[in-house]
Amino acid sequence: MSTLTAPTGITGTASALRRLYFVRFAFAIVWALVMFPMAARLGPVASVLLVLYPLFDVGAAVVDARSSRTTGSPVLLYVNMAISLVAALGVALACTSGIPAVLRVWGAWAIAAGAVQLIVAVPRRSLGGQWPMILSGGISVLAGASFIASAGASEPTLTSAIGYAVPGGIFFLVSALRLGRTAKGN
Repeated sequence: MSTLTAPTGITGTASALRRLYFVRFAFAIVWALVMFPMAARLGPVASVLLVLYPLFDVGAAVVDARSSRTTGSPVLLYVNMAISLVAALGVALACTSGIPAVLRVWGAWAIAAGAVQLIVAVPRRSLGGQWPMILSGGISVLAGASFIASAGASEPTLTSAIGYAVPGGIFFLVSALRLGRTAKGN
């Protein structure tokens, strides 16, 4: 079954989300590893990677919305798509102004997207594997506030934004592993 085809029932949704969460884990870890050497300077490659991260979130939300239509309304996922698309545009513009501007936009995105993730994950608890998503959403809100605060540092770096991707990826991995039982229909 393709992740682009809407699965049927809880088992199909859990299976599709499990695959998506594994992909999100891999992307976050690879992104952080590639981005880490560029944390102190905002060059062209770093700028592209910073814009790519929220764009990947848009794509993941599209797949999630298609996968979970049978188990609930995807309205909040559409909200997340819009937030992440605006964030990608905002980050692109902020990259022309420097790291503090990027951290402010990244922080606002983390707060908004984290709140949506939290609100989406709570009703999905019956699928299993959602507690890491609930925690991740709450932590994202707090991390976003810290990004905004760190933008005022004397020499801010992108290390905190990179550090944000790693635990987020780990939360997706834990959720994917926990969804295995539901995906198998147990």
